[in-house]
Amino acid sequence: MAVALVESPLESPTLSYLQIGKDVITAEADALHDLAKSLDRSFEQAITLMAKTQGRLIVSGIGKSGHIGRKITATFASTGQPALFVHPAEASHGDLGMIAKGDVLLLISYSGESKELTTIVDYCRRLSLPIISITGGEQSTLARFSSVSLVLPKVSEACPMGLAPTTSTTVTLALGDALAVALLRRRGFSKQQFHAFHPGGSLGQQLRRIADCMHQGAKIPLLHVSTLMDECLVKMTAHGFGCVGIVDDQEHLVGIITDGDLRRHMNPGLLTQTVDQIMTKNPLTISPDCLVVDALAIFEQKSITSLFVLDDTKTIVGIVHLHDCLRSHAA
Repeated sequence: MAVALVESPLESPTLSYLQIGKDVITAEADALHDLAKSLDRSFEQAITLMAKTQGRLIVSGIGKSGHIGRKITATFASTGQPALFVHPAEASHGDLGMIAKGDVLLLISYSGESKELTTIVDYCRRLSLPIISITGGEQSTLARFSSVSLVLPKVSEACPMGLAPTTSTTVTLALGDALAVALLRRRGFSKQQFHAFHPGGSLGQQLRRIADCMHQGAKIPLLHVSTLMDECLVKMTAHGFGCVGIVDDQEHLVGIITDGDLRRHMNPGLLTQTVDQIMTKNPLTISPDCLVVDALAIFEQKSITSLFVLDDTKTIVGIVHLHDCLRSHAA
């Protein structure tokens, strides 16, 4: 028996799926513009509240808001704000113990009426913990019980039935990113701190420090200012950096001799001269905390191949070659 194929009411032979994709993205982009325009003083109040907290940022939400909340949590945690996601359903079964004095809450509910958040809200009110809410309902229950309420603009879901959370979750995620970036800017979160939270992967390699690839100890070519040039040539050849650092009686770096210095001072009496007669004074140095990517820029701008590494007390702690940085950056 033949089976009749019934066309879905959501499909049409003339439907352009490419156009649908463009329409969805355009609708969500428009909503993001509306979000940017809607930000007001409450956004600044939320940042101030998070910046003052001595504890963690506790994020919670149910359904799609929960999925977005987990991503927001990860973003905060990776940019310097200790953060933890607590599932509202699990909160009623012991996970309220994860929330402690000193924490600040970020609760997400587009309707602002998610009953699953009631337990967390009641618990926070008992402990006098501040609540920041992200909601689309300005007069909602969640907004009323929040210390700061971030109200999303009214948006139409990109779903043709207007049911599946699409545009609303996009603007919620963007608002979470905005909060995280504003907070890290307020706290002066640095590249070095970012690297501490991202030691692996391509980000970790890009943010490696000079301390991770420099040569230390006996591998550092150093000579006293009174040393003769014949010994300098031996030292330079043995270490292979194309340079030798010159130090005074206090072991402070006072000069450097490079291949270029040798060429500029080439004369029959070169080997009988002392290094302080040939050296270039006050050489360029680098900090062990400098990022490898920044060091590469210095090598290129100054047309040099090696840098001595000095710590905050001006003590020589290492030497780094251009090739060390290139290998580290490419790893």
